[in-house]
Amino acid sequence: MLAARHLMGAAAAGTLLLAHAPATAASHTYTIVIDKMKFGPAPQQLRKGDVIIWENRDFLRHSATAADDSFDVDLQPRTKAKTLLKKAGAIAFVCKYHPGMRGVLQVK
Repeated sequence: MLAARHLMGAAAAGTLLLAHAPATAASHTYTIVIDKMKFGPAPQQLRKGDVIIWENRDFLRHSATAADDSFDVDLQPRTKAKTLLKKAGAIAFVCKYHPGMRGVLQVK
């Protein structure tokens, strides 16, 4: 009950509290940088349960949109977003604002 009041007080004070699911021992976090109208290289050894942080260092808006609809992140300039890899296989992705920007994640 005390914790609930503490959380409610923080929320009332304008503090945003985020709950994070605990990472499993086997999960990893990788970053793919978007810059100069290109996706950085896709990490190797990706596995189901891993997290991808998409970091837009460009001055343009971009997205990382999976062809199979498993993720769709919209990134304003100089922002980050994350996705959880929920399935294995080859996951093709594209920037919906710049369709020439493409990549593939190979997930085991």
